[in-house]
Amino acid sequence: MTDSIFQTLLAVAVSVGVCLLYFAGSNWLLDNVLARPSMPRQRRERLRAGVRPWLFIAPALLLLGVYLVYPFFETLRLSFMDATGEGFVGLSNYAWVFTDENFLITIRNNFLWLLVVPAAATALGLIVAVLADRVWWGNAAKTLVFMPMAISFVGASVIWKFVYDFRGPENDQIGILNAIVQGMGLEPQAWVTLPFWNNFFLMAILIWIQTGFAMVILSAALRGVPNDTIEAARIDGATELQIFFEIMIPQVMSTILVVWTTITITVLKVFDIVMAMTGGQWDTSVLANLMYDWMFRGGGDYGRSSTLAMVLMLAVIPVMAFNIRRFRAEEAQR
Repeated sequence: MTDSIFQTLLAVAVSVGVCLLYFAGSNWLLDNVLARPSMPRQRRERLRAGVRPWLFIAPALLLLGVYLVYPFFETLRLSFMDATGEGFVGLSNYAWVFTDENFLITIRNNFLWLLVVPAAATALGLIVAVLADRVWWGNAAKTLVFMPMAISFVGASVIWKFVYDFRGPENDQIGILNAIVQGMGLEPQAWVTLPFWNNFFLMAILIWIQTGFAMVILSAALRGVPNDTIEAARIDGATELQIFFEIMIPQVMSTILVVWTTITITVLKVFDIVMAMTGGQWDTSVLANLMYDWMFRGGGDYGRSSTLAMVLMLAVIPVMAFNIRRFRAEEAQR
């Protein structure tokens, strides 16, 4: 324990020291080598203003290049290779993707996750944000709803494993869901093994986690809705539902889209929940799990796993493009 603490402190000290040395050294080189004192002052200041920002972003650009740009092109190259990553096979991996039965099931599952989770989490977050501001214990309610955000996906999956736990039809059930079902006189079920429906039981975990995120962002946005507008609507005879749908939602629609797209990107990358709950069994696999299976199980297949990684990246691009275009449109209107 002591060694771990010491190593952690040493790593922090070395990291901070390297950052300080880089900052001091790069500024010294700029002031004494690139922008020499013998230069005309105006040229020297212009050179400093042009170079100094790049000194700050150079480490980030280097890390992006090493850990993002290079892996992208390497993955793209491997997607045209065989299982060993050495023999060129052209587009055969991409042809396999769209004819493989497991991939088609995975795409169906991803589509269901994209359809259900962002919409449900955003809607529930909005409802909680609105209702919590109307009761005196609203802050406590918001805290409870937000708490799952502090739990890792694996930790949340372990919690929900107990919720869905099944001990056999003749045994007492310790899982909350089966205990309720058994108490109602119905037969308990192994919920995560039920074909098709088990996907929705896994989605409930991510909805449980992401509702708190949506609630916090949307609660802040709702505070920006002018009270004068709401009071004027009430005076004109508008009901609370009319105020909610015709005044509040239109005024926070941009924030709703931000929350929705953020959760959508999270859903596209979902891996931990499925791996911890089912390991991708019983037709619950998603793209990230299928990619993991082809890369790290059964000896590994560089070509097909890389192809799946490219498909996953292509699925994220439209969402990112939509987000960027919307932000630019909002900037143009200001």
